This record gives sequence, structure tokens and C-alpha cells, in this order.
Amino acid sequence: MRILLVEDESAIADTVLYALRAEGFEAVHCLTGGEALREVARAPFDLAVLDIGLPDIGGFALCRELRRGRDLPVIFLTAQNAEADRILGLEIGADDYVTKPFSPRELATRVRVVLRRAGVGNGGAGAGVAADPEPGFAHDPEGKRIRYRGQALDLTRYEYGLLAALLQRPGAVLSRAQLMDRVWGDALDSGDRTVDTHIKTLRAKLREIAAEADPIRTHRGLGYSLDNG
Repeated sequence: MRILLVEDESAIADTVLYALRAEGFEAVHCLTGGEALREVARAPFDLAVLDIGLPDIGGFALCRELRRGRDLPVIFLTAQNAEADRILGLEIGADDYVTKPFSPRELATRVRVVLRRAGVGNGGAGAGVAADPEPGFAHDPEGKRIRYRGQALDLTRYEYGLLAALLQRPGAVLSRAQLMDRVWGDALDSGDRTVDTHIKTLRAKLREIAAEADPIRTHRGLGYSLDNG
């Protein structure tokens, strides 16, 4: 799938491009709105990530131009946290709105969620490949049940707690200490290795359903995150 990133801050763009490409997307970066319009005229994109504060064309105006004659999902990036900007962005049809600073991995997950919601398949722009009818996880907090790709997971108390904690913030990196506090708060004799052991058993159960997938990401020295795409 082809993602258009329009961001005039190169340092931010580099981290976002890395996260998108790590997820398997083909990402194209433009520094200005004018450059973005030329790119879209050359070849179609599946989704656009637009900074609102561009040097030539405002992000909202660019969104209208990019969508002229085409159905293009859009996620806005902005350093502004004003409610009026968020409302305006959503009113003109934005699919999501991310305020800086943000986690590039979380943005990549939001991209995948928006694409899935828009019914875009995994074969690239205009490829017509159908998406998985039940991708990712479905969480029932009241029943303390989690389904993965349509199948119920048989989880222990701590496996459920660990997966539920990761599902609360898809794409965000949670440290072992954060996971220990959220899941093993009442088990004073547990250590960091407990988290690693339960991650291992969780991965084994997920692979029983989808052998090719590994939605739990390990971030060395930092912790773990979850891709719910």
C-alpha cells in the first residue's frame, strides 16, 4: 500500500517514514503541498498523512485538493492542540487526527486501522486485494475475553492481563515496569523475567492461529508494543 507523507520537518518525517516502511508500507515523503499534488498526479496513493502547518498550502486546503475527484483517507499531523483545529479537520472529512509529539509506531498503527476501516486491501493502490474479514484482536473487557482473527484465545489470568494492557494502547511501547505494575501489581515477588515468559507463551498461542504473524513487537531495552492491524 502506498502512503503519502506531507511534512516539512525532515527529522519528524524520517522517523515516520522508518515506522511506515517497517510495517511494509511504500511511503513517499513530500516537503510541500505543491510537491504532494504533483506526486498524486503521477500515481495513486492509498492514504495521505498531512501536516497542517505547511509552508505553501495549508493542510486543510491540501486535503480538499487531494480529494478532488478521488476517495483518499487522510490523517492530519499538527503541533496545535486547539479543539477548533481538530473539529475543522474532522468536519472536512479527516479520518484521524494526531497531535505532535507522537509515537511513529502508533501513527503507523493508526494508518493500518484507517486503511482497514476504509476497506483498502493489502495489495497496493488499486490492487483490489480483499482485506482479512476479521483482522487483529477483538476485546471484551467485561467478559475478560479476547479473540484473535475471529478465534477465542485460551488465556491464563496474567496472559489476559498482559494482552489487555497492550491492547489499550496499540502501537505504544510499554516498558516491563509499566506492564508489571498494570498486570502483576499484587504479585510482589514477580520480576521482569515474568513479563518475558508470558510474552513467549502469548506469542505461541497467537502463532497457533496465524503462524506467519507476530503482532507483539519487542523493543530491545525499552519493552513491548502491539500491532492490532
